[in-house]
Amino acid sequence: MSAARVEYIAPWWTYWLHNFPHINLRFQPVDNSFRPQEENYQQSLIFLGCVAAAGLGLNLLFLAIYLSCLCCCRKDEEEESKRPNSCCVTWSAVAAGLISCAAVGVGFYGNSETNDGVYQLTYSLYNANHTLGGVDNLVAGTMGSMQSGLKQHLARLDEIFATRGDYVQTLRFMQQMADGIIKQLVGLPDWDQTKVDLAAIADQTSQVEYYRWLTYLLLLILDLVICLMACLGLAKQSRWLLTTMMVFGVLTLILSWASLGADTATAVGTSDFCVSPDKFLMNQTKGFIGADIVHYYLYCSQSLPNPFQQSLTIFQRSLTTMQIQIQGLLQFAVPLFPTAERDLLSIQNLLNSSEASLHQLTALLDCHSLHKDYLDALMGVCYDGVEGLLYLCLFSLLAACAFCAMLCAIPRAWRHIANRERDYDDIDEEDPFNPQARRIAAHNPSRANMHSFCSYSSSMGSQSSLHPPAQAVSNAPVSEYMNQSVLFGGNPRYENVPLIGRGSPPPSYSPSMRATYLSMTDDQIRHFGNDFQA
Repeated sequence: MSAARVEYIAPWWTYWLHNFPHINLRFQPVDNSFRPQEENYQQSLIFLGCVAAAGLGLNLLFLAIYLSCLCCCRKDEEEESKRPNSCCVTWSAVAAGLISCAAVGVGFYGNSETNDGVYQLTYSLYNANHTLGGVDNLVAGTMGSMQSGLKQHLARLDEIFATRGDYVQTLRFMQQMADGIIKQLVGLPDWDQTKVDLAAIADQTSQVEYYRWLTYLLLLILDLVICLMACLGLAKQSRWLLTTMMVFGVLTLILSWASLGADTATAVGTSDFCVSPDKFLMNQTKGFIGADIVHYYLYCSQSLPNPFQQSLTIFQRSLTTMQIQIQGLLQFAVPLFPTAERDLLSIQNLLNSSEASLHQLTALLDCHSLHKDYLDALMGVCYDGVEGLLYLCLFSLLAACAFCAMLCAIPRAWRHIANRERDYDDIDEEDPFNPQARRIAAHNPSRANMHSFCSYSSSMGSQSSLHPPAQAVSNAPVSEYMNQSVLFGGNPRYENVPLIGRGSPPPSYSPSMRATYLSMTDDQIRHFGNDFQA
């Protein structure tokens, strides 16, 4: 870019992205100049997306190898090995959660920055289109009034002043002035020849940006929901929930790598434009608009001459001369030809409106308005837009790392939960002294009618006969023993009383005694209990 250009300086990250290797699909280096119409340049951007696809393949391959090793290399289910595995799962889940939260935060910021940059671009495009449309409307309106309205009035006046050669000569001179004005207006650039509709570009950009913003918003919400549901599955030790989140985690991992490739390609292509935007615009307008006009609007320097100054000056002088001629005719010709007054006043009004249009046209053709829109568009795209894309790339990387850690932690957690349930199922459900039997009895009332081997079904007197000596009994009240939870039939049991304050350890029995007890009927149990109390 020119050294005189101080208003816009490309940010450092655009130069960093601009220096990325540009390689086509045939692995040949490509010039990094922004040339979106060329096939090689398009392939260089597609190649960046292929690099992200290769990263996704390596990531999935790593996960497949890890899960295969986890399934094939089973360790001994000893107590020493359970504690480290549980700790590893916990820390992996914590790391995945923290990275996922950080990724979502970065993603929300990057999505907002990109949206702000694109909004500033579309706003500038609409303003520039309004300015150029105003120029075209003023030029077309002025030329129409000069070609049709002025010509009709001059034709009627020529008939009225047919007997006065001096007045007819004045009318011929005014017609020459009008033709000169039309010639100068025709010399102004026709922006429609560029075949670029800025309003249509702004509309398409706004529509694409809306769907892009909405897609990333849904992706961010999906990442957050999957992270929260995975944490809930770990907390509740729900295997089906963990399995479901694992499937969604693989899907989100694929989406993260896909978004990384798309964001990287878009950021590199945009940076190629931001490094030298003037060069690209000069090439796009070559053959349609003069280079001096494009240079005038791109740089808008005080040292640059206004390419429209000569045309506007001729326009102004011609209008002034015509107004002087009309004023003279109104003063000297109307007393002799009263019927000419109406046409002369109409021409005077037409010249006044043309002069107002000239002032508006001069203001619109000034470089400051379009140059400001140009700079605002560059600032929005190259600063906010590219910066937001970089944050979105960082979000994709962090999300891929978070879900990779989550996918590594979930299978270990699933095995850990399965091992705990298997160990828990190994406990004898018929054992009346284990906690599981108590829960089973609470949910299975039909088994509550079975009396415990050491339960008491007699009066309080028989219970007191089995108390230990007085000196060994705790100071706890008798109600402490009577209010203990009951396993079978609601009878108090010494087995449920805490060991503190008891005079003897809880009774024990052999497996053969247990089998004999379980095979006895209720009448035999009551008879055995009465004999035991006697």
